[in-house]
Amino acid sequence: MRSIGSVLALGFIAVAIAGTAHQGSDGPYHVAKVTKVGGDGGFDYVYADPAGRMLYIARSGRGTSRMTVFNLDGLAAGEDIPETGGHGAVVDPRSHHGFSSSNPIVMWDTKTMKTIKTIEAQGNPDGILGDPASQKVFILSHREPNVTVIDAKDGSVVGTINVGGAPEESAVDGKGLMYVDLEDKDAVAVVDTKAMKVINTYSLNGKGGGDAGLAFDVKNHVLFVACREPAVMVMLDANTGKYLADLPIGNGCDGAVFNPRTGECFSSQGDGTLTIIKETTPTSFVIEQTVKTMPGAKTLTLDNKTGKIFLIAAEYGAPAAPAGGAPTNGRQRRGPMVPGSFSVIEVSK
Repeated sequence: MRSIGSVLALGFIAVAIAGTAHQGSDGPYHVAKVTKVGGDGGFDYVYADPAGRMLYIARSGRGTSRMTVFNLDGLAAGEDIPETGGHGAVVDPRSHHGFSSSNPIVMWDTKTMKTIKTIEAQGNPDGILGDPASQKVFILSHREPNVTVIDAKDGSVVGTINVGGAPEESAVDGKGLMYVDLEDKDAVAVVDTKAMKVINTYSLNGKGGGDAGLAFDVKNHVLFVACREPAVMVMLDANTGKYLADLPIGNGCDGAVFNPRTGECFSSQGDGTLTIIKETTPTSFVIEQTVKTMPGAKTLTLDNKTGKIFLIAAEYGAPAAPAGGAPTNGRQRRGPMVPGSFSVIEVSK
């Protein structure tokens, strides 16, 4: 994932928006609230800590890097953790230690929001995953070493893992296995986290590519691999890598989560859609609903206590013309972020 722009600093503004621009197709979910929290700095991941009832969003940029913290119930602003930033965060619920995917990695006390230590990381920290069962934190990097493994209890580096490609998202089974989608290989690596090595690689076999999101039904051993090329969700048997099914999703996916209580997988897309796939049996799946969210809302997190989904996005002005008519190489240009427009989008039933 890549960070997004910087904006002028603004105070906290909570605004609930209802309107056709944020309505979904027929189904149980809808955009319940859009909260404009403003603030300067780029952004990437959003992370919900259900036990601590906090929402963490890393903001990055020259002179603006910090971890912004909000109460998960109502989104009241909490105390920022300065000089943290990076791409995202995770919290270990037993030690009450938080970690950022940045270089250096920052470890903090989630009760006081005070920094405990910084940890030098190799590669280029991007994605991040916590495993409560082993109290390990995994920092993902497109450059080798692809995974840096941190002991959540004391913040020590216990090892690194190369997974054979560029990792985007990952998931764990709580029993020593981690699954990592490889964006540049159209595959999912299976990692033994105790031995700290890859033990298998599941190819998508042409069913999908550019996989950028990964969700996991641990009970039924189903991997949900969200792809960009083409825009599909590919379902695999986590035990064997066997292809189960695929379904279309929106364009520009960058995150997926699975809610084991409801048997639903949520995929967030940059085109402003949230695709909800229902697992009717461990081998059959249907698109339950597509909810219109906000353009650019490509990452998400699940509050597994309430079942609410939180996404982040901002509004942008018209792009400036390229200097001297310089070519854009086919890439879509984007203007500056509208001041105060950075928002947290809440989706619920």
